[in-house]
Amino acid sequence: MQTIIITIGMDVHKETYALCSYLSTSQKFYYEETLKSESKYVVKYIRKSKKEAIRLQMIENHKNNLLLDESEIEVKVICGYEAGPTGFNLKRELEKANIDCRIMAPTTIYKKKGGNRVKTDKQDARNLSKTLFWGAYKEVVPISIEDEATRDYIRMRDDRKSALKKAKQQLKSFILRRNIHYPFKGGTWTQAYRKWLKTIKFDLRIDQVTFDEYLAEVYRLEEAIERFDIKIEELSKNDKYKEDVKRLRCFAGIDTHIALSIVCEVGDFARFKKARDFSSFIGLCPGEQSSGEKTKTTGITKSGNTHLRKLLIESCNSIARTNIYNKSKRLRLRQYDNDVDVIAYADRGSKRIRYKFAKMSNASKKRNVAIVACARELACFIWGMMTNNIYGEIA
Repeated sequence: MQTIIITIGMDVHKETYALCSYLSTSQKFYYEETLKSESKYVVKYIRKSKKEAIRLQMIENHKNNLLLDESEIEVKVICGYEAGPTGFNLKRELEKANIDCRIMAPTTIYKKKGGNRVKTDKQDARNLSKTLFWGAYKEVVPISIEDEATRDYIRMRDDRKSALKKAKQQLKSFILRRNIHYPFKGGTWTQAYRKWLKTIKFDLRIDQVTFDEYLAEVYRLEEAIERFDIKIEELSKNDKYKEDVKRLRCFAGIDTHIALSIVCEVGDFARFKKARDFSSFIGLCPGEQSSGEKTKTTGITKSGNTHLRKLLIESCNSIARTNIYNKSKRLRLRQYDNDVDVIAYADRGSKRIRYKFAKMSNASKKRNVAIVACARELACFIWGMMTNNIYGEIA
């Protein structure tokens, strides 16, 4: 029995899929086609590709005087595509047809320095097929359909939060252009500031209409976010998420919204063998540029899950602002009815993060640098919590 491996690179787009097969024994590309973006056409392509691979291998065997029947040649197929806006659906549908499909993280795929002078769908499919054969990539592990749906809902809430921030900036910029200034001390968007906004009147009717529209948009987005937060609280009480969210909320700076985001974005924490692997998945590990005897570390890689990285940095910003000696009433309520060991572990993590931030600040490190370093610490403690490794060392 002879076993041959073919790797099929798929350059996936909204309307079309560009596919290319690579035969490992002859190290040649063959059967390159562009199909409609439907999985059924991909399945048909793979069947034809296997037949063509057997035919090509028979020719190669004949040249080498190796007499084998077609039934004695076993074909192993591995196909894959880059992670992108098309999501996990193609992988799920191909796996239903018992086809091994991989999703490759774009930042881990080798690219020629300086880029390619010729970039086409055909060339991209060739590169992906060769990348699959050499294993020169990191695989993106799909989350469950339920987790993906919950994750998208939470991301929608975060998108509205970003839109709210922009709407507030646009309103403040408009009144500043009209030379209107808040006459009292204190921050903006307090109750007093909102009350003052309602007293603003303009001489021109069109200015008043513009101001009213800006203000109405701010209130509309705030109401929408409030609805989303209520729904997220409901989702967190689902049996699938309840225990994990309950444990994560024991950390200072992590409430329901961020806790549920972490659970849904990651899915299975057991796939990370060490805490540093989880930190690397979020892109919080430093890069390295070493040559000869010189070793130099760079800033964080920023590869992996961007959304999760932003949430952990937001959490550490919150932790850094809290008192290092006192535990807030709100945090005590979140920790209520949790295991004593879990609470102690979370408190140890929060204390270590506050200490690290204070130490780096005293050493005149930039605030953003200190916060990102703290986010890596928090990621390691989260991994320990979610893998029941609360007694182990955190790397």
